Amino acid sequence: MINLLGPVAAFTAFLSIWFGHVAVRKIESISPIISIPSAIFAILGIACEWLSLKAPSLQLATVFGILGMTLLFDGFELSRQERRIIRGHAPANPDNPRHAKIIKEYPSATTVDLLKREPMNFLIAENSSEIRKKR
Repeated sequence: MINLLGPVAAFTAFLSIWFGHVAVRKIESISPIISIPSAIFAILGIACEWLSLKAPSLQLATVFGILGMTLLFDGFELSRQERRIIRGHAPANPDNPRHAKIIKEYPSATTVDLLKREPMNFLIAENSSEIRKKR
């Protein structure tokens, strides 16, 4: 009989970490208050961990366990993302009142998304062809 636990765990880890990364960036950028989404992530994470303890199979327990720990970590990661914005390591959303306050209070905060750049370290912008022409 084939043991599918390894592929199930790998697939669950990959998808939950990917979703968590995208969700943390998006939720943190649009949420006026971080504590509510953090609490939701924590509650969902604890619920998944509880389900992993009660799961009837090892595969389900693995899925719920990995998903639960990822959700718990994502709740914690929301506050860390805010600190990255303050330091200028992640972009601030000027339309978010919480971010607008950060932009005013911390000169290191930026609205430039450092992930949207070409491999040569040039920013990708709507007018990126004009930027290249200026060189």
